[in-house]
Formats: sequence, structure tokens, C-alpha cells
Amino acid sequence: MSHTGKYSLNSNAVAQATYKLLEERGVTTTHIAELVHFLQKEYSADLQVEDCIVHVEAVLSKREVQNAILTGIQLDILAEQGQLIAPLQEMIENDEGLYGCDEILALSIVNVYGSIGFTNFGYVDKLKPGILKKLNEKNDKDIHTFLDDIVGAIAASAASRYAHRRQAEREGVTTPPLD
Repeated sequence: MSHTGKYSLNSNAVAQATYKLLEERGVTTTHIAELVHFLQKEYSADLQVEDCIVHVEAVLSKREVQNAILTGIQLDILAEQGQLIAPLQEMIENDEGLYGCDEILALSIVNVYGSIGFTNFGYVDKLKPGILKKLNEKNDKDIHTFLDDIVGAIAASAASRYAHRRQAEREGVTTPPLD
């Protein structure tokens, strides 16, 4: 496939597409912020879900995160439409336990925010609180093999970002890099 003009990515269009796809799949920044709150409330009693939204939006602003979201959701949609090759179709359709590519894609998000993000991701991936429980419900219509892990990774990353920021504030550091 050739393009007649020079390719130029529109970052704003990518960001808008990311938010639109999350919304279409039933995921809001508040849903993700609730997961962040779940992960951090034990360490910060005054933390509110509204505070967590700032960190979720910061994570969502990163291109690597947007790329993972767009890719994962597209694969889920193609699986819903039966458009993948066998046996990949069946593996994604059934969220096959030994198919780890969904976690690997999610870990590309977590990788941006360090080891706290990794441990938070494993924790929410195992417990499936909040929106993750809904995304994991199996029905005959929706496939969220990639999206559930992506949402968990965004929340884990935002929780890590919050923890790093909080530590920096305690130490009096107010200039970048804070996360």
C-alpha cells in the first residue's frame, strides 16, 4: 500500500481516537481512577477519586499508552467480528489462559512507570476490582481480552505516578521529573 503524500501523524487525532474507543467500550477515566483509588487508598487516606483522574489523564496522554490502547481494542473488535485467523480467533475470543500477548501489550504501558506499576498491575489483574470485573464477564457479544489488561495497566501506572509524585512532594521536590 503506497501513500502519495508524506505521512504525518496527528497526535491530537490519536488522543481523541483513544478516548473515543475507551468510551465506546464502556470505560471512562472515572472507572480507571476508581482503580487507582483502590490501589492507593491504603497509603493515602485523604485521596479522592477526583485526584486520581489527573494521574489517569497523564498516563493516557503518553503516546506509548495510546498506541497500546488502539492496538488492543482493535484486536478485541476484530475478535468480536470473527475476523482473526484460526487459532488466534479462538484464543482471543476465549481469553485463553496460556495466551499472554494481552498481558505483554499491557506491560508496555506499565513499563513507562517502573516497578511499582508492575506490582500494582499484577495485583489488580488477579483481583479484578471495579470495571475490571465487568470487562471480564463473558457474554456472547463483548470480547475484552486486551482491554481488561490495558485498563488495569493504566490504573497501575497512574497509581505508580501518584506514589512517585507524593514522595517527591514529601521531599520538597516540585520540578520535573516528578514521575
